[in-house]
Amino acid sequence: MSRILVSEELAESGLSKLRAAGHEVDVQVGLTPEQLQVAIKGAHALIVRSATQVDDALLAAADDLVVVGRAGVGLDNVDVESATRRGVMVSNAPESNIVSAAEHTMAMLLAVARNVPQAHAALVQGRWERSKWEGVELFDKTLGVVGLGRIGKLVAQRAAAFGMKVIAFDPFVSEERARAMNIELAELNDLVKRSDFITVHLPKNKDTVNLFDAKMLATAKPSLRIINVARGGIINEADLAEAVKNGVIAGAALDVFDKEPTTESPLFQVPGIVVTPHLGASTTEAQDRAGDHIADQILLALAGDFVPYAVNISAADANETLKPYLPLAERLGRLFSSAAGKDISELEIIATGEIAGYDTRILTLSALKGFFSARHDDAVTYVNAPQIAAAQNITIKENKVTNSGSNSDYVNLITLRAGTHSIAATLVGPRRQARLVMVDDHMTDVPPSDHMLVVRNDDRPGVIGLVGTLLGANNVNIADMDVGRALTPGTALMVIATTDETSDAVLDELRAKPGIIEVTALHS
Repeated sequence: MSRILVSEELAESGLSKLRAAGHEVDVQVGLTPEQLQVAIKGAHALIVRSATQVDDALLAAADDLVVVGRAGVGLDNVDVESATRRGVMVSNAPESNIVSAAEHTMAMLLAVARNVPQAHAALVQGRWERSKWEGVELFDKTLGVVGLGRIGKLVAQRAAAFGMKVIAFDPFVSEERARAMNIELAELNDLVKRSDFITVHLPKNKDTVNLFDAKMLATAKPSLRIINVARGGIINEADLAEAVKNGVIAGAALDVFDKEPTTESPLFQVPGIVVTPHLGASTTEAQDRAGDHIADQILLALAGDFVPYAVNISAADANETLKPYLPLAERLGRLFSSAAGKDISELEIIATGEIAGYDTRILTLSALKGFFSARHDDAVTYVNAPQIAAAQNITIKENKVTNSGSNSDYVNLITLRAGTHSIAATLVGPRRQARLVMVDDHMTDVPPSDHMLVVRNDDRPGVIGLVGTLLGANNVNIADMDVGRALTPGTALMVIATTDETSDAVLDELRAKPGIIEVTALHS
């Protein structure tokens, strides 16, 4: 059972899911930074929303922390670099509020196009100002979408339903993908000049802060209306207020601000600007989804499984082809850790066959997690495994072989190699049973076990019987065994799976027997 600290309000459905899994859920809302540093001691997971600052000081105080979960999209309040350095996974729920954010973007777009809030305010104050608040149609207008990610894509789809022409700026989207969505890609400066409306869907970082300033806005059409439901500070608020006030552009709608919460801004005094207090994700459905989604991520992290939305793991989610090979790669890493020896400078992970056609970084991380878990008392995760390798000056080499060549007997193969040692395994049959198929370039066929022995011996009669007799005399039960000639002439190799760990005394006794060249114990 793990302790999960929840520092902000979370949907009850998410809390219930965590409790049902047997974890202690400690909800402490409204703590000061100092109080939070005390509360986080002994916690294995921390769940936050946007208010809690997960900074280096807080992470330093967390002695058992495995994962930080942000119940939402943005991670402005989480020091991801510090978390990564400390081996703490950081995950969010990027798809929990995308529909709500896209719908709010459309609501803001319509509101600023038709002056809905201004007309409403005038009427309830007793003024019938029908002619004053004349608006514009969306139909046949050009919408510039800045950031064609999850939310930007949904906005583009909804804008198309209004008969708008959609252009987009996103350097990470290919022409082919944009064409499939009936969207024209454009450079940012060109998009600003051509658009009647602009919607912003970018993260806030050093490259996007004040992206839309006075200079950029001055290049736009006077009819431009700009909408930001992403992050405050991407549009310079003072410059925007002046641009709308002076007629440089026609209007704006903002749900987010540079400093939040706020009740003071130059934007609030300009009639052509619509504002809401960060309501993009404020729907019942989004709140429930955020709680559920982050609970799922936390449970995966605490179980030591791959977390698809972890932001500080450099690997894609495993598809259905790769997924069965993740536990195999981890187990292979554990076994090989014993065989590889202590002083290695390079560890090679090779994916062969059909699996090599996919992004195999997650297989590499699984193998590293297993490899270093066998060598470290502290927890090894997908986050800190590469860091451990770097700290030990071990170069990690990844290779993929789509044409299996000499390994054509296997549809897929995972191989670990370091120095003169190697080990390989695959999954066979309809039940995808694991098989250890190579040890030190010697072909074998043994199910991987928690306890295994690799015995290199003289290739002569009686040695196999000697090994079996010695193990039996010491109450070591053999569960599986494969024997064959080794690559070195005159030698043979035994790969033995035992039900229990073989003691050092028995291993030393075995090594002392005539005909035995080398004995290596493998443990997973």
